[in-house]
Amino acid sequence: MTRPEESVRRSTAASPAVVERLVAEVLGEVRAHAVCRSFVLPQGPEGAEVRRAELALALAAVLFDDVQQRVPMARAYVEDAVRAGEPLVLDHGALRTVLGPDTGALPPGSAAFTRILEPLGYRRAGTYPLDRLGMTGYAYAHVDAPEAVPQYFVSELHPERFSGPFQAAVDRVMGTSVDPLVPRDVDKLEALARHGALPREAAAALLPALVRAFGRHHDAPALDDYEALRAESAEMAWISTEGNAFNHATDRVADVFAVADAQKALGRPMKEAVEVSNNGNVMQTAFRAATRQALLRGPDGHMVVRDVPGSFHEMITRKALVDGTLDLTFDAGNATSIFKMTDGAGDGASKETA
Repeated sequence: MTRPEESVRRSTAASPAVVERLVAEVLGEVRAHAVCRSFVLPQGPEGAEVRRAELALALAAVLFDDVQQRVPMARAYVEDAVRAGEPLVLDHGALRTVLGPDTGALPPGSAAFTRILEPLGYRRAGTYPLDRLGMTGYAYAHVDAPEAVPQYFVSELHPERFSGPFQAAVDRVMGTSVDPLVPRDVDKLEALARHGALPREAAAALLPALVRAFGRHHDAPALDDYEALRAESAEMAWISTEGNAFNHATDRVADVFAVADAQKALGRPMKEAVEVSNNGNVMQTAFRAATRQALLRGPDGHMVVRDVPGSFHEMITRKALVDGTLDLTFDAGNATSIFKMTDGAGDGASKETA
């Protein structure tokens, strides 16, 4: 099996210089330079316009940086890799959505993101029932450079599979959602879908809007609703505080077992076991989720502070298929176990804030 970064660099779907310039529009030049040097980018020529793969890579880079800002273990892991001169290979990012009857102004479920991902060049590559979680997962792979441009794993939670009080709490939380995309953003996405590229100015203006889509778009949940959701679904409780932020970002490594052993030796909070897919081709592990403080609405109207699970960082190894390409599929059992990384935090007491 070739090293993961080799197949990425061979792609000609994107120019590193174009990607870095786009990222600088959001993060500034210093941070953009650091982020784009921390993971492997395809080595393609620069074109007259920004190609969809370049915009997709820039979006992934900004979201990858966001995970590092929110997850101390992700930041430490990346810093180790940079010091060692071993840039990461971004394999995929995961986010959670709700396929409910009332999601406010936000399109329900994965529809909120297919309207973004499809113009960027992504197509649905797999469907994964996550029945134990009351969810369904969908994989989206890039048609131009599936091994080089990170995939997305978008999950939908199905409220109807839970109790009536749970469904009512979901509606109260999600019903306050606003749409992060405005008409001019939609127009640019439609142009990108038609032409596969955008003028540089249009691409630079669109990227910050796409980044904003990966956040929380509903009001802070009521404490009672949070507790009701958490009692039946840790995943829905996570959505109530984190929204559509990256649940995790993933580094593609040559030997995930060796990586896991090395991280455990450093005393970092790792998943105990590496998950192996049914076909034996996909192996995954992860750090446990970071804990963060969230504001929830108390019954008397005051805001309370609650320790809740945040996001985490994952590592994955993919074996090659008989044709030499990587097995880019996912596994429902692996995904269900990895999702449990966000179950262990959030047991702290609530505190009223002024």
